[in-house]
Amino acid sequence: MRTFERRHSRDRWLVSYADFITLLFAFFVVLYSAAQLDKRRAGKLATAIQTAFEQRGSLPPKPADVGGLATLGVPSNLPIGNTEDDEFRLLRGQIENALAGEIASGDVAVRNAGDGLVISLREVGFFDSGSDEIKASSANAFARLTAVLQQGNSDIRIEGHTDNVPIHNARFSSNWVSAARPTATVRLLIQKYGFAPERLGASGYAEYRPAATNGTPEERAMYRRVDVVIPRRRN
Repeated sequence: MRTFERRHSRDRWLVSYADFITLLFAFFVVLYSAAQLDKRRAGKLATAIQTAFEQRGSLPPKPADVGGLATLGVPSNLPIGNTEDDEFRLLRGQIENALAGEIASGDVAVRNAGDGLVISLREVGFFDSGSDEIKASSANAFARLTAVLQQGNSDIRIEGHTDNVPIHNARFSSNWVSAARPTATVRLLIQKYGFAPERLGASGYAEYRPAATNGTPEERAMYRRVDVVIPRRRN
């Protein structure tokens, strides 16, 4: 009767080794996921703290990048995971700090809208009636606004608005001066402040996008404005 000798495989250790490598891989995946979650939380916390201190004037003029935040409070490219709402909140705080005097006097208004952040430059503070050029007395305020906007890379849309009282002078025969002001402002941003043209857009709406009821002189004054819009990113 023939007998066979059973040979033991010398490669059985590979099974245990493969199991060990799989478990080790899973372990590091879990560690990485936890680290990313902590990083996002840290970014949100840093955003909230810096916004609070900036609104109270407690931070130095040029804080270092901390938690995804850059000079002037505009979100930097650090991979912290700030949300778009965090960025808008921080940008709004910086603009409100830079234009605090103009906001207090009613020459500037800052608000959140469905399509983005809107900075309204009222005619009474920034433009002479029937003119598309920013007044020399408001040049400093406009420069402070551009200094904040230059730190980011968001698109910027300049929109012109008027009231429903017809205008007629040597340059403009209708309320479509509202289209000339955004165009002149875009040209100023490019030629004087060095903004990339591809970031900018201009549009005029005359009296057709009201900010009030247009019934009183005060309400009509709210109509006459140039809006600087920082739109939300498209998904």
